[in-house]
Amino acid sequence: MSAILYDGTAVLGRHLQRIKHAPAILVMTQTMPIVFLLFFGYVFGSALAMPGADYRAFLVPGMLVATAANGIMTGMFTAAQDSHRGVMDRFRTMPMSRSAVPLGQAVADLLTTAVGLVPLMLVGLAMGWRIEGGPLQALGAFGLLLLFRFATTWVGILLGLVSRSEEAAGQLGGATFMLPLLSNAYIPADGLPGWLRTVAEWNPISAVATAVRDLCGNAPVPADAAWPVAHPVAGAILWSLALLAVCVPLAVRRYARGGR
Repeated sequence: MSAILYDGTAVLGRHLQRIKHAPAILVMTQTMPIVFLLFFGYVFGSALAMPGADYRAFLVPGMLVATAANGIMTGMFTAAQDSHRGVMDRFRTMPMSRSAVPLGQAVADLLTTAVGLVPLMLVGLAMGWRIEGGPLQALGAFGLLLLFRFATTWVGILLGLVSRSEEAAGQLGGATFMLPLLSNAYIPADGLPGWLRTVAEWNPISAVATAVRDLCGNAPVPADAAWPVAHPVAGAILWSLALLAVCVPLAVRRYARGGR
């Protein structure tokens, strides 16, 4: 365990230094959610207004969760870049823990996301979003966001390690933009057609978004929804743990095997 922590800290430092020397990537990944929040909130806000509810209060938690789900894209691109440029081959030649390399990447992403969510929340507050629940509920919502981001980053790391090239990882990462659209992140799922509503409600993003809205007091939990949305906190935790249980060992194994 001490070797994993020591080696993982070293890899974590490398990724943080990497972000420091490439600030444009950090700025782009942190500003795009704000741009989308402003776009949906002000351009589509009147058209998507919901009876008896403030759409922007509904939207902000969904945008926070969509940002957390972007861990798939960032994790995939970073892992693919290191894998196909020979960086991970160099790590394998060193006497270090095999799990430390993907773990360091995942923790670095988690730290930058924790900082990056703050400006998005501040913009949401400026738009009229408010946290109606108590401080413990708000901390719980933030914890769920980080747990989900950590899980989706491991999904991305696994996909990046099995990708055939950086270009393929980039194209697949761009396709993950569709995942929040197939959820209740931006609109309520109860107005969707039957089959599409089922897909949306079993999307992990929907459970996390509903949990964040519930904990922040922004929208009631749908009573007639699928189980993960009807029990959003439990659903969000179970989805995140399931993704971690599947992707962490597979990603570590894939890293240890290399290109074989």
